[in-house]
Amino acid sequence: MSVSERGMVIVGAGECGVRAAFALREAGYEGPVHLVGDEPHLPYERPPLSKASDDGPSLKVIRDEQAFRDHAIRHMRGQAVARIDRDAREVEFADGTRLGYDALLLATGARARRLPMAAGLSRVHTLRSYDDALAMGARLRPGGHVTVVGGGFIGLEFAALARGRGVAVTLLEAAPRLLMRAVPAEVAEAVQALHEANGVDLRLGAAISGMTEDADAVHIGFADGTSFSADAVLVGIGAEPATELASAAGLVVENGIRVDRHLRTSDPSIFAAGDCCSFPLGQDGTHVRLESWRNAQEQGELAAKNMLGHGVEHSAVPWFWSDQYDHTLQIAGMATGTARTVRREIGDGAFLLFHLAETGRLVAVSGFGPGNSVARDVRLGEMMIARGLSPDPDQLEAPATKLKSLLAA
Repeated sequence: MSVSERGMVIVGAGECGVRAAFALREAGYEGPVHLVGDEPHLPYERPPLSKASDDGPSLKVIRDEQAFRDHAIRHMRGQAVARIDRDAREVEFADGTRLGYDALLLATGARARRLPMAAGLSRVHTLRSYDDALAMGARLRPGGHVTVVGGGFIGLEFAALARGRGVAVTLLEAAPRLLMRAVPAEVAEAVQALHEANGVDLRLGAAISGMTEDADAVHIGFADGTSFSADAVLVGIGAEPATELASAAGLVVENGIRVDRHLRTSDPSIFAAGDCCSFPLGQDGTHVRLESWRNAQEQGELAAKNMLGHGVEHSAVPWFWSDQYDHTLQIAGMATGTARTVRREIGDGAFLLFHLAETGRLVAVSGFGPGNSVARDVRLGEMMIARGLSPDPDQLEAPATKLKSLLAA
C-alpha cells in the first residue's frame, strides 16, 4: 500500500530532520512533508540531556504540536522505516505500508557505542535519548557513586552534572589524556584541572578487563588485577552513525552515508544530513562526519533547499560547544594537522588557541573559560576562518589587539 500523493519524506525526527521539514515550508514548498521518527516523543533537543540541570532531565521540544499543524508537516511518531525501495521511490514500514517520495532525506543520526563486556547489565547505561537520561538520572542520588567510562564530551558533561548533585564520580579513560581526538592538548589539560578541582577521580590510561553486577552495584575489573564498585556506570565512548537503511538500499557508506557538497547521496533523489552523513569539508574536500547540534541544524536547512533543486553547496565552518560546571568550551573549524598554534590569554583563566595552516591561513580557533568569556572571540575567529584570512600571529597573541580589527583588515 502506498500513499498516492508523493512529497518530501524525512527519516529521522531529531534536530536535523525537524530543521529540514520547516525549512521546506520556509522555502515555499507547498506539497506533502512527512517527518518520520522512531521515538514516541515530540522531537526534542539532545544537548541538554548531558548538561547540568537542577530539575533533572527534561524534554525540551524543538517544535510543539501546534507548529507542526500550522506548517502542515505530518510528524509520524514511533514509526521505523524498514527499507527503502529506490526503484519505486518509496519507503516501507514494518507493517508493509509504503510512503512515496519525490526526494528523501536521511537524517537518522547516530547511536551510542556500547561496551560488549557490559551487555545485559542493568546498571550500565548510555546517554543518547530522553529515556536514557531518565534511566541514568534515577541513579544519581546524593552520596552515591557513579563511574563514567570515556573522557569525551558526553562523559565529561555527565560527570559535571553528577558532581553538581553531590554524587561521587570516577571517570575512566583508556587514552593518555581527555578529549584525545576532539581538542588540543592545552584545552584538555584545562578541562582536566577543572574536573579535578570539582572532585572527580580521573584515571587516564585505564584498561578495563571486565564488568559484573549484583543487586547493589557494578563491579569493574582492570587489567592490572585491581577492581572497584559503583552504583551505576555511564558509558560515553562515542557514537556510530545509523546507516543501516542506507547500506541496505545500496547507497555508498564510508564512516557515514557519503554525500557530495550538496548533501546528495549516490542516489540523486536521496539526501543525507547531520550526524549520519560523511561530507566534503574545506578546500581539499576531505570527507568528515560531525556530531554537533549546529551542524545538524545547518545541514538540515541546506538539505531542504537542495531537495527543492536550489543547488547550494555546503560552506559552513564547523562549530561545537560544551558546558561543564561554570565553564564553556567552544571550537570553530578543524584543528587537526595544523602547522602552528598561537595562544591568547583573555583574563580570569580564559584563553584562546588560534590554529594556523602551513600557509598561515587561520583554520580553527579553540576557547575555554568561565561563563561566556570566550564566545565573542570564537565567533570572530569563526568569521575569519570563513573568509580565508591569514592574520598576523603576533597580533592574534597580543591581548591588546582587537580581533574585530583583524577581521576588518
